[in-house]
Amino acid sequence: MADVAGFFKKLAPFLTTALQFGGPAGQIAAAAIRQIPGMSDAKVSAPGDLAAAMATTPDQQKFIEDLKSAEQQFQLQMKQLDINSAEDLEKIAADDRASARAREIALRDKVPMILAVTITAGFFGILMFVFMHGVQDQAKDMAYIMVGTLGTAWGGVVNYYFGSSHGSDKKTEILAAGGKTAL
Repeated sequence: MADVAGFFKKLAPFLTTALQFGGPAGQIAAAAIRQIPGMSDAKVSAPGDLAAAMATTPDQQKFIEDLKSAEQQFQLQMKQLDINSAEDLEKIAADDRASARAREIALRDKVPMILAVTITAGFFGILMFVFMHGVQDQAKDMAYIMVGTLGTAWGGVVNYYFGSSHGSDKKTEILAAGGKTAL
């Protein structure tokens, strides 16, 4: 997955970063990508979705050109919001997490912890149930949606409490470059 994200991060860094962090910028990025011919009905919320769309496109070179064009349009939209780079989006996301954590500490709010425990228990409980008992054919779609939603929520919990993997990705890139990139 890191290779897919890296490929699209080089091809369309602003769009890929916005998709990874979600929120309003991620929604704008997804809307920009849906403007690409053949993508109007596509579910786009992660770099993997771009890879899936590209794999099913007959003319991949045209898809890449259209994605680059969408990247340029997205950059213009973000500049209107005074967001000038993918790094600005990353800083906004990091600041958002930091302020949420600071709020939790200042108010001694237990709600995030209770939600985190509930989501974790629900996610792994449902997974265990599905693996042990299976799912009836008529409920498979609903089960996939529920497991996917809980998995996404659990990813948010892990990101909230342990931070994103973005820093780890940067370290990997630096190591791969032979340590030639400055921190």
